[in-house]
Amino acid sequence: MTNNERIEHTEDRVAAAILRAPFARRTWREGGYLLVGSMLGFLGATYLFLGAVFGLSLVIVLIGIPLIAAVIVGARSWGVAYRALSETMLSTPVAAPPPFRARGISGSIAAGLTDRVGWRAVLFLVIQSLLSVVNVFVVLMFAVISAFLVVSPVVWAVVKPVSYDADGVARQSLIQIDQTYFDTLPQMLAVAVLGICGLFIAPWPIRAMAAVERTLTGLLLAASDEDRRVSDLETSRAEVVDNSTATLRRVERDLHDGTQARLVTMAMALGRAEEKLARGEDASELVSAAHGTAKEALVELREVVRGIHPPALDLGLEAALQTLCSRSPIPVELTVLLPHRPAPSIETIAYFTVAELLTNAAKHSHASQVWVDAHADIASVVISLRDNGIGGAVLGAGTGLKGLQARVESVDGALHVDSPVGGPTAVKVHLPVTSGGIGS
Repeated sequence: MTNNERIEHTEDRVAAAILRAPFARRTWREGGYLLVGSMLGFLGATYLFLGAVFGLSLVIVLIGIPLIAAVIVGARSWGVAYRALSETMLSTPVAAPPPFRARGISGSIAAGLTDRVGWRAVLFLVIQSLLSVVNVFVVLMFAVISAFLVVSPVVWAVVKPVSYDADGVARQSLIQIDQTYFDTLPQMLAVAVLGICGLFIAPWPIRAMAAVERTLTGLLLAASDEDRRVSDLETSRAEVVDNSTATLRRVERDLHDGTQARLVTMAMALGRAEEKLARGEDASELVSAAHGTAKEALVELREVVRGIHPPALDLGLEAALQTLCSRSPIPVELTVLLPHRPAPSIETIAYFTVAELLTNAAKHSHASQVWVDAHADIASVVISLRDNGIGGAVLGAGTGLKGLQARVESVDGALHVDSPVGGPTAVKVHLPVTSGGIGS
C-alpha cells in the first residue's frame, strides 16, 4: 500500500467514524452517563453543602464532629453509585476500595475523620459538581439545541409562530437573532442543515467529557495501589495461614499414625522383654525388634521435622541450597552470592521455594540440566531457576506454584514464571531480606 493509499484509507475511516458517531451505542451510553452523573453531581454537592453547614455549626457542641465523620464515610456511597455507572454505561469497571471498618464509637469517629477513601470521594464530589455544569450546560445542551435545529422547519411549518418586529410587522419566525428573523422556508432549511452539522459534532465533546469522567473515577474512586497491595497481602496471608493449618494437621496425622504407633509397638516389645527377663528367659529378639522400631521412628521424626524446618538451614541458606541441589535427580549448577544472611523466615521460604521448583522440574520438565542462582543485596533476595526442559508451566494451574506464590507474596515478595511451550522454563523469585513483620 502506497503512502497516498494509506492517507486515503485513513481519511475514509475518519469520515466513516464521524458519520457513525451520532448513531453509535457508545455515544448514547456516554451521553446518558453525563446526564445521570450530572444529576448525581448536583445531589452530591447538596449533600456536601448540608453536611458542612450542619457539621461545622454543631462542632461547638461536639455533635458536629461525629456528623462530619459520618459525612466523610457517607461519601463512599456516592463512590459506589459512580463506580456502578462507570461499569454499566462507560463499560469501564473500577475496582472497589476496601470497606470501612467500625472500631467502636470513638474509634469509628477517628477512623471516619481520617478515612482516605471517604476524603477521596468527597474530593470527587466537589470536582463532579463543577463538571456537572460543563456536562449539562455545554455538552448536553449543545446536542439538544442541535437536535432542535434539525426539527425546527417542521415545528415552524406546523405551529406557525408569530412575532412582531420593531415596526410592528407580524413575522412567522421561530428563531430571531437581534433584528434578523428566520421566517422563510429556505432560512429554516439552512437552520436545519446547521443543526445536522451540530449533531455530527456533538458526539466528540460527549466522548471527551466521558474520558475525563473515566480518568477522574479511576483516580479518586478506585482502589489505590496501597489498597490493592494490602488486599493482596491479606489474601496471601490467609492462604498461608490455611497452608500452615494443613501442615499442622499433616504433622499431627504423621505423628499419630506413624511415630506414635511405632513408639507404642516399641514400648509393648520392651514390656514383653522385661517380663521374659523376669522369668529368666532370653529376650534378645524382642529387644532387637524394639531397637529397629526406635530407629524407624527416628527416621520418621526426621522427615516430619524436615517438613517444618530443614536442619540444613542451621548452617545458612547457602549450605542448605547446596544440600538440596545435591539431592536433585537432575544435575544442578548452583550459584550463590549472599553477603548478608536473610531473616530466618525468608531463608525458610527461599529453601522451600527452590525445593518445590526442583521437584516440579524433576516431575514435569524432562530437563537434563537446571541452573539455580541466589543472590542478595541490602534490600532483597533474588532466586532464579532455569532449566532446558519442555516448558508449559502455568502459574495458578496447579497447587504447587500457587502455594509458592501465596507463600512468597505473604512477605510482600513476587514470583514470576516464564515457561513457553517447548521450553525453557525460567522462574524468578524476589524476596525482602526481612519479613517486614508479616508472618511467613
